Amino acid sequence: MTDDTLAQARATRLARLTAPDGWLSLIGFDWLAEGPQRVGSAPDNDIVLAAGPEHVGTIVLAADGTTTLEVEPGAGVLVDGREVAHATLLDDAAGRTPTEVRFGTARLFVILRDGRKALRVRDEQAETRTRFAGLDHFPEDASWRVVADWVPFDPPRDLQFGTVLGTIETEKVPGKAVFERDGRTFELMPIQETPDALFFVFADGTSGKETYGAARFLDTALPRDGRLVIDFNEARNPPCAFTPYATCQLAPPENRLDVRVEAGELKYRGGSH
Repeated sequence: MTDDTLAQARATRLARLTAPDGWLSLIGFDWLAEGPQRVGSAPDNDIVLAAGPEHVGTIVLAADGTTTLEVEPGAGVLVDGREVAHATLLDDAAGRTPTEVRFGTARLFVILRDGRKALRVRDEQAETRTRFAGLDHFPEDASWRVVADWVPFDPPRDLQFGTVLGTIETEKVPGKAVFERDGRTFELMPIQETPDALFFVFADGTSGKETYGAARFLDTALPRDGRLVIDFNEARNPPCAFTPYATCQLAPPENRLDVRVEAGELKYRGGSH
């Protein structure tokens, strides 16, 4: 990767992170319980929001998983851009776009995690976004642009990932990348979230020291001719390095490298968790 290409990749990363709907805009995460729950910024709500009207309305989670919202009259709430009194709230299962409930600069939506539904809240004026401290990196190191051997799994194997929520997620792993560094052999196992890329969650000897302790993330193109290019200079912090309201995966034991990967993003200097 050339200097210009890496600079462009980092610029794209920064733009996505700081976008109005990026990870820095998160201001809330609450599990939904079965039954009605009043939602709003006033303290008498069951779910108290950090922004928005005192009473947004009442969310009802039915036994069959159906989630509905009864909007508080006069709250100034728009559901998918429309003024309504009642709405069914779709979650983000199977990658679909969840129903958006907007109020001012903030919005909420329902997500599905580990079989449970939760309320996630974003605000374009969140302090984590307006006071973002920037990204820091190790100096670029061409030696950490690794060409690994790709060993496919047929069929794909299951790999368990812990999360910052204390849950366990089982993912399909299509193969493993095997590479050498300083005369030693290392392996990493990715998952494939999109058709044209692989996604790695890894930790190394810098984790919890120079870099974020839980893990770092890294995307690559698909392998070609039995080889996979892994550029650790593009390793990035997970969303949970910037906000306590993200639901990040942790590096599994199989992806904890016994070597210091002095490449990619450093620990976020504006972090407090």
